[in-house]
Amino acid sequence: MSWLEKRHIGFLLGSLLPVAAILVSLLAWWQGWAAELWALALKSLQHWQAFYQNRPWSAVLIAAGAYVLITALSVPVANVLSVVYGMVFGFWVALVLVSVASTAGATLAMLGSRYFVAPWVRRRWGAALQRMQPHLAQHGPWYLFSLRLAPVVPFWLVNLLVGVVPIRVWTFWWVSQLGMLPGTILYVATGASLSLERLSQQGVPGVLTPTTVLLLCLLAVFPWMARIGIRRLGPRKENTEPF
Repeated sequence: MSWLEKRHIGFLLGSLLPVAAILVSLLAWWQGWAAELWALALKSLQHWQAFYQNRPWSAVLIAAGAYVLITALSVPVANVLSVVYGMVFGFWVALVLVSVASTAGATLAMLGSRYFVAPWVRRRWGAALQRMQPHLAQHGPWYLFSLRLAPVVPFWLVNLLVGVVPIRVWTFWWVSQLGMLPGTILYVATGASLSLERLSQQGVPGVLTPTTVLLLCLLAVFPWMARIGIRRLGPRKENTEPF
């Protein structure tokens, strides 16, 4: 199987992951496999929401610190955390929190890669770096933006790879902030559309509101739509995609 075929398969799996996770959760609920775990998770979220209502600044700062740490350590749970923050904090607070914290964590991960793990990254992904460097030299910000907007490559891997190529920290910051914003809006909006009270009463089936289903569908198709837009708006040269 060629690299291109493998990449498109990975892209398909990644874009459908949010919908698949909901379907698996529904199946688990109906089979009675996860009822206790679901109740425990909801209870924890309700306590967290109560803490936010009583001490909003403390709750936001703790949540932001946790998000920065998770992103900086390249733990692949940021999207789930974005949905959770939307549930707990509401749309606007969660949007600002996740947008800033995700970019800060990504920048720390990139700097960590640049100063501490660059030799290991070069050994592990040397072939990808060789393909990436000429494109970044000519269209660096655009390609970073395209990888943020349509995540063909996982964000944590982008952070590691960009850490070993010549790109300014400030450029990395603002391009990442802008490129990740549409996806952040969708994940946070999905969480904000969910009611902890309704979920505690109805269980996992309470997820299936019209708004939430629409947002899940948008999460599934958005990477493909972004990919089409990137191809149309990007540099008009052959073989200009960095991956």
